[in-house]
Amino acid sequence: MVTDTEQQEGGEGWTRDAAIELALSVAALVVVLAVFTRFVAWVEARPGAVLPDPILARLEPRDLTWITFSLIYAGLALGVISLVRHPRALAAGVRSYAVMVLFRMVMLAVMPLDPPAGMIPLQDPFVEHLGTHGQVLTRDLFFSGHTATMCIVTLSVRHPRLRWVLLACTIGVASCVVWQAVHYTVDVLAAPAFAYAAHRLVLAIGPIPARRGS
Repeated sequence: MVTDTEQQEGGEGWTRDAAIELALSVAALVVVLAVFTRFVAWVEARPGAVLPDPILARLEPRDLTWITFSLIYAGLALGVISLVRHPRALAAGVRSYAVMVLFRMVMLAVMPLDPPAGMIPLQDPFVEHLGTHGQVLTRDLFFSGHTATMCIVTLSVRHPRLRWVLLACTIGVASCVVWQAVHYTVDVLAAPAFAYAAHRLVLAIGPIPARRGS
């Protein structure tokens, strides 16, 4: 089966243009994440609404942090390893993630929410110390970034069997963040749509820099 990413990238391996595209994509992501780190500090200081959630009302929150991050980092590792031989597809995945983060900023700005009752904070063992200076985030809710990230990895890889594995990891992550009351149910249900939109937008724009003769 040939995916949209394969059609766009033409199966090209490591070339000078592919390396440049990947480097530019990573640089763009670094800038977006630097802005996002400052943005979430504003989000955390702003009060929001509490949403009714019949699913959360039936669940007793449990701390599933390590299960959640085991699934996330295992999925990321599998995705990156599988795309190492396909730098343009990897670059497209990086840009998709950056666009998804921009989508999150827009939605967080227009939909201020307070965390669900009984929330057990999800403490990322890496991001908190590298990006948020130890601050525990509780109001970066709609939509779920962890779920959307796993969706983008799933969409970016080329091997159908690996996609099924990553889809299972995505469902696991989505279930865990709801059960831990880190997110409302609507946060995780909306995440795949935003991830898919980011992925399709990047594919529609096409690779950078443009190929010679295109």
